[in-house]
Amino acid sequence: MVSQGFVYQSSTRSLLYLVIRSTESVYWVIFSKMNLKTKVYRGVQAFCVTMSRQTPPSIGGKVSRRDFLKLMAAAGTVLTFIPFVDWGKFLPNPEGKVSARAKVELPDGSQANVKTFAVNHSEAVIYPKSADPSLNKEAFRDWQFIRLPEELGGQRTDVSAFRMYSMVCLHLWCLWKYWPEPGRKRGECPCHGSMYDPLTGKAFAGPASLQSPPSNVLPELDLEIDNDGNIWVKPPNWSPNGNGIVGYGRFIKE
Repeated sequence: MVSQGFVYQSSTRSLLYLVIRSTESVYWVIFSKMNLKTKVYRGVQAFCVTMSRQTPPSIGGKVSRRDFLKLMAAAGTVLTFIPFVDWGKFLPNPEGKVSARAKVELPDGSQANVKTFAVNHSEAVIYPKSADPSLNKEAFRDWQFIRLPEELGGQRTDVSAFRMYSMVCLHLWCLWKYWPEPGRKRGECPCHGSMYDPLTGKAFAGPASLQSPPSNVLPELDLEIDNDGNIWVKPPNWSPNGNGIVGYGRFIKE
């Protein structure tokens, strides 16, 4: 330290400078999603851009207390607005319309059938399935195919006994799963404890339940059953008012 107070070595300043240089990029992601043209937002814009364009420190240089506080203020601005961004919209969701139905293919390669798929049971399935195995590993293709427990109608032999939800948690995109054990019978995310109602796909506990619609309801695929009992996925509508957007959510149809 020197007589002017807060003085830091170049490693600290370089790290802080890196944060500020990223501010401009993060700013454009955040504020491009907002249609608020107030003096506050214009002021934040000017501040972020100005700070992000400051001259980098020289090796071995030091930073004053004033510069340190400016750097922290800029970083704090970014962190303040990050929670208000619909980050789920940036997931690589399927694009375009699917014109044909697709079979619900179980992990063993067989097609799900109402006559053989157990009540109160689930399997992780891939949709839409690609011929490229590497693409099939992408999280937005993971869906939880559920036959509801008996008390929720799982004993029925029609399509109402089944649900197919995106496995991407609406909170921070971990993969949740359905737990059929007594006292649970719900979807649970292992990362932060969000819980989902298997009947509707709506979060009822944990951080995802505190998010506003549509980001508190999982995307869901529409199903149909043929005369042989085989279960198919109907062509989806990838929008919040349709089948939903993976990682972002879905509006529940009234």
